[in-house]
Amino acid sequence: MRIDKYLKEVAIIKRRSVAKDLLATGHVQVNGEVVKASYSVKQGDVVVLRQGSRQCRFEILDVPAGNVRKEDRAGYYRPLD
Repeated sequence: MRIDKYLKEVAIIKRRSVAKDLLATGHVQVNGEVVKASYSVKQGDVVVLRQGSRQCRFEILDVPAGNVRKEDRAGYYRPLD
């Protein structure tokens, strides 16, 4: 699954267009490297997301196959901060 879609599906970011903008401006790193929106996430990836002065760091535990129900979203990632 593409990282822009992943961020939206697990509700880290509310809209995919916002995720694409953050990725295009280099505000998202996976395993220490800046990635594009087309990056395919995999289990075990560590993602760092910067929005303004805030920084969010989390590990991907699982990649959903499709749409994710609201109550299941927390099971797909683990916050590291």
